[in-house]
Parts: sequence; C-alpha cells; structure tokens
Amino acid sequence: MNRLQKWVRSSWSVPVASGLLILLALGIERLGGGAWNTVIGPQWWIDAGAHAHGSGHAFTLASLLMLAAAVVAGYGIVVKAVRALMVKVVGIDLLVSIAAIGATLIGNFWEAAAVSFLFAIGHALESATLNRTRSALTELVAVAPDTAIVMRDGEQVEVPAHQVRMGEFVLVKNGAKVPVDGQVVSGTGAIDEASITGESIPVEKSASDQVFAGTVSRGGFLQVLATGVGADTTLARIIHRVEEAQDAKARTQAFIDRFSTWYTPAVIVLALATWLITQDVVLALTLLVIGCPGALVISIPVAIVAGIGRAARNGILIKGGEYLETSARISAVAVDKTGTLTEGRPRMTDVVVLDPALDRTEVLRWAAAAEAGSEHPLARPILDAAQETGVGPGGVPAGVTPVPGKGIVSDVGGQRVLIGNPPLLAQYDVTDDVGAGPAARELAAAGKTPMIVAVGSTVVGVIAVADQIRPDAPAMVARLHDAGVQKVVMLTGDTRLVADSIGARTGIDEIHAALLPEDKLDVVARLQREGHTVAMVGDGVNDAPALATADIGVAMGAAGSAVAVETADIALMGDNLMKLPESISLAKRTVSVMRQNIAIALITVVLLLAGVFAGGVTMSAGMLVHEASVLVVILNAMRLMRNDRGSTAMAKELRSPSRRRDVEAAEGSTSVGA
Repeated sequence: MNRLQKWVRSSWSVPVASGLLILLALGIERLGGGAWNTVIGPQWWIDAGAHAHGSGHAFTLASLLMLAAAVVAGYGIVVKAVRALMVKVVGIDLLVSIAAIGATLIGNFWEAAAVSFLFAIGHALESATLNRTRSALTELVAVAPDTAIVMRDGEQVEVPAHQVRMGEFVLVKNGAKVPVDGQVVSGTGAIDEASITGESIPVEKSASDQVFAGTVSRGGFLQVLATGVGADTTLARIIHRVEEAQDAKARTQAFIDRFSTWYTPAVIVLALATWLITQDVVLALTLLVIGCPGALVISIPVAIVAGIGRAARNGILIKGGEYLETSARISAVAVDKTGTLTEGRPRMTDVVVLDPALDRTEVLRWAAAAEAGSEHPLARPILDAAQETGVGPGGVPAGVTPVPGKGIVSDVGGQRVLIGNPPLLAQYDVTDDVGAGPAARELAAAGKTPMIVAVGSTVVGVIAVADQIRPDAPAMVARLHDAGVQKVVMLTGDTRLVADSIGARTGIDEIHAALLPEDKLDVVARLQREGHTVAMVGDGVNDAPALATADIGVAMGAAGSAVAVETADIALMGDNLMKLPESISLAKRTVSVMRQNIAIALITVVLLLAGVFAGGVTMSAGMLVHEASVLVVILNAMRLMRNDRGSTAMAKELRSPSRRRDVEAAEGSTSVGA
C-alpha cells in the first residue's frame, strides 16, 4: 500500500494515467463500432461532437476517454495557473491551460489530451532531472553517519550520531563512518575522505591528525576526540552550502525570469490578436502552445544545479550561480606563494661552512642555539635539522634581540651570535671577509632564504631554509593557461630573488615580491583596472584585503574551516592544486551549456512559430516538438555531471609516487643538509 501511495504521489502518475486513457481511446476508436461507440446526451454535447468530428455523429466513448485524459493531465496544470494568477504571475501553465480548455470547448479532444499529456510528461522529466542533477547533494546527505560508538563511564555505547557531545571520545572501527569532526587521540587508520575533499585515495591518519564526519574508515582503529558534532561538522556545512548554492540564481537566470515575465503575456496578446484578425480559434490556441518558453525557463537552472553538483562531488564548493558565471570569465589568477605554490612547511636545505676551524655540525649547532629563543617562523626548521643531526640546543640563550628586517642577536654561553643578512653584520661592525654575501645571494637565487651566522666578530657560515615547491604547482599554472586564464600572478612578502626563482620554476607570468597585505590589494585592484576578472587564492588571514577585493575569492584546503566554507566564493575542500583550474574549467563548461540551452530554446520557438503561420504545425505536433526541446536542454545539461577525464587523469598522474619523483627531480629539489 505504501509503495502504491508513493507512486500515486510521484510526478509520473498523472502522465501515465493520462497516457493509458489516450491509448484506450485510440484502441476503441480503431476497433470499436456501432452502439458501443455512441453516447446519448444533451443536444449541445451532440452538436459539439459533430463539430469535433466534422460530421453528424454524436459523442463516442473514445471522445469521452480523450476528454478524461485531458482532465487528468490538465487538472494540475490549471490549478497551478490559477494559483500563479492569484499572486499576479502569468506563467507557462496559463498558456497550456488556455490552449487545453479552448481545444476542449471547440470539441478538439485529441488536441486537448495530447497537449495536456505532453506537458505533464515534460513536467515529470523536469522534476526527475532536477532531482538527478541534485544527486551530489543527495549523496552528501546519504554519507551522513547515523550512529556513533562513544566511550561513556569506561564502556562502549552506541548512540545516534547527533547525540554525541563535544569533548567525548568516539571509536572509529574498520568500515565505519566517522560520526564527528575531531582529532585523532590514538590509533592509526586509513580514511576515505572522498565525500569531503573529492579525493578517492584514502589518507593515513594517526595521533593529532584531523578527521571529518561522513568519511569512511578503510582500515585500522582510531580513537577520536569530538570537536564538531551535528550541524557544526564540516559535512553539515557543506550540505548547507551546496543546498543554498543550487537554489541561488545566476545573473543570466534572473534575466530569463524577467524576460519570461513579459514574454508570456506577449504570447497571449499575440494569440488573441491572431484570433481577432483570422477568426481561426485553432490557430490562436496553437500559438499559445507553441509560444510556451518551457525550454528557455529550465535551460539555466538545470545547468547551474548540474554544474554546482558536479563541483561539490569533486570537493569544490561554489557559492552560487552568480559566482559560477563570474568564474567562467576569470582572466587573471593571483596566488599567494606560501602554502599555495609551496608546501607551507619550510625546512633547512643548506649549511655553507666559511670558517676553516669549524665543520657543518658546529655551524648548525651555533645557529640552533641562537634560534632556540626566537619566535621567527624560520627558527623551527633550523631547530628541527639540529635535532635530527644530534646537536639540538639543551636550553635557551641568555638573551635574544630581534632586529626588524635584519635578523636576531643572541647571547649563547656569553658569546654574541648574529643570524641575519649583510645589513645586520654592518650594524654590529662584523666584517665579511670570507664571501658570505656572494654565498647568500647564490642561495637566494636558487629560491632559498639565506641567513648568515656570525659568532663574536667572525662570520662562520651561511645556512639556508626553503619552502619546497609543490610537485603539482607547475602543472597547475599550465592548466590555468589551458583553461583560458591569461595571466597567473604571484603575490608574496618574500624577497625578490626567492620569488623570481619560484616563479621561474612554476611558469608564473608576473611576480610581485616583498609585499605587505595592503600591497597585495593594490595589485589585485590594478589587474581589475586593466580589465581582468580576478580570482585571488590565499589563506584568508594576511590575504584578507586582497581576497575581499578580488572578483572571486578562493580558499584552498578549506576542509574543517567553517569560516572558509561559509565566506569564500569558491572553497577547495582538499589541498590539491589541480582543483583550481578544474573549478574554472567546470565554470566555463557550465556557462557554455547555459548559452547552448538558450539558443536551443529560442531557435525551437522561432521555427515552430514560423511553422504555425505557414500552416504545417498542429497544436499537438507543436507541443511534441516543444517538449522534445525541453528534453534536449535537459540532456545537454546532464553532460555536466560527467567527470572531466583530463583533470582526473592529471590528478591521478600527479598523485603517483613515480610522477612526483620525476617532478621533484626536474625542479631540482634539495634535501636537508644539501
């Protein structure tokens, strides 16, 4: 019974019932005869029947079945038209209603049934297609976990996922869905994060790593501290964002809506004028059917929903139709260096010994001892390298004095140790007579950040720290160019030599170095004045002014960041650079499909109108062609749901270990102690 009720309430029940009545009517008309086909009724019925058949015959059972088919299919259409009129909206349903009722009144029951039936099928197809294009949202909802195993009073307790409390410990076993956002406390495991990042390869997780609700354990056992539950999880935020984005209108869609507001009444006026001039009711009613802008109205939303759904399935969140359209026009991309083109995890790469009395280990020991009390970001890689070498400092220096723009001065065991650039040496009257300056410039030209080390008044060496270029950064820049981006610009606060080196190895078109946050904003504004549509990729902190100014702000690696998911125009959930050109390519494909759909819809209407006035298109034939154009528009939009094979292949290639080694070798990557 429940299954029957579900079918009756579905969008297909009406066209199926109407279609069966039409088939039955056609069968009786062909096979039946005699008294069986005659219906006794009032004279106006008989007259209407005679008019419909062009003879003196009365109404037949076949005619009544056709009328019933028209009523079954047309009832809902008329109800919608009346409701729309009550709120002063003249829509497509009104055109079809007038045509079907008019055809019925003149006794043309076949045309009334055919028009209503075909329109009902079109409506069912539209509903099914929008549900299909929203499948990405459905899939996201489907991966939401139902239950969780938590530790309460020392025991494992299974509870509904939404009842997990913040701060509780959750157990994730092999094959189970992760029920919360949280931090791994103990255990190891492989987690499939495709529902969040779009990446199909499981990620190894261990203590202190972050996990997300809706991801799936593919092996191992994890104990997770819940830091996000229920509506506060990354998955819930993604579902909310995709839902809003698919309902948001693009500028083109808003224009089409305004166009339809005037177009539909114009069709009614045209049909009325045609009837008054020609006195041909059938021609006027046919114009109403032919003029339905159904394909035009659905052409944009079905493409937007499909495009945003495809992006979400690949771990790309686009804020809405307007941003999708803007992304298709992107001609310049500004990227922050650290964390975007580079890994954002600097490490020590070189130790150049300049004092014959010392070796590499001794120079590193002095540098680490001096940096032990420093808060500078580049202190960490030096301390890590010293720890790995076995010369890590046992304490902190007696004093550390930062010298802005130059370096630091430390007191290590009564010895003054300088770490910085040549101006720091000059400030403290330390003479560079061993070639530290040229060595530092050579390292900087290789894309590394050099620091001269002086103990007392003697220069002992130069150490260098580098943030490694991401293996896929050069391919990302190349793919952006392939996607139609004219200019890829790097914005960084690093030195010119380091920036030039990284730019040369990644194929960047324009480099801006030694920038403050407000300087980045100025560069973005200048690109816009030059006529570019600018996308800015940054971390959202020191890049905030530039992100706000850009036409499209892109947050990369946004998984787990509520602010990035909610505020970025495009949020790339994973840390995969190739998602950036993929998002632009998808936006361009979506806008291209939108334009194709508009062209299909308009050309169909124009040709049908010409056919009507030429006398070769009937009401039912016109509706058939009209619904066929709707189907073509739908199928065209559905192409967006297919994977972009090129980007998928590139991503897989770059994820392969052998390919990564090849790229690293080509870039001349160096290891610690090189």
